[in-house]
Amino acid sequence: VQLQASGGGLVQAGGSLRLSCAASGRPFGSYAMGWFRQAPGKEREFVSAISWSGGSADYADSVKGRFTISRDNAKNTVYLQMNSLKSEDTAVYYCAAGPDYGLGNREEYEYDFWGQGTQVTVSS
Repeated sequence: VQLQASGGGLVQAGGSLRLSCAASGRPFGSYAMGWFRQAPGKEREFVSAISWSGGSADYADSVKGRFTISRDNAKNTVYLQMNSLKSEDTAVYYCAAGPDYGLGNREEYEYDFWGQGTQVTVSS
């Protein structure tokens, strides 16, 4: 699976962005999808994940209530709607695809395929 993330940019604190991740190469609908992020000088961290069907989603505590993950299997695309952005959300955001283990894929090792990342910068 090849993943192409897009939608990053510069936004003021309190604003919104929607990230997209387009998949190609293999049947998209069988994979759990996740978003991770890496801020400067920090390790990459889990942000959100969604099951293959879109029926369940999981969020890091730091983004719960502000971010929403969704997917459109007909378009082979997963989205991350980010609202009420904070300066601490500044990071490179990565999308990833992996087997759906049914318990929520929060760990990097659970993903087999990664996108190239898209920069999100939130100014305060």
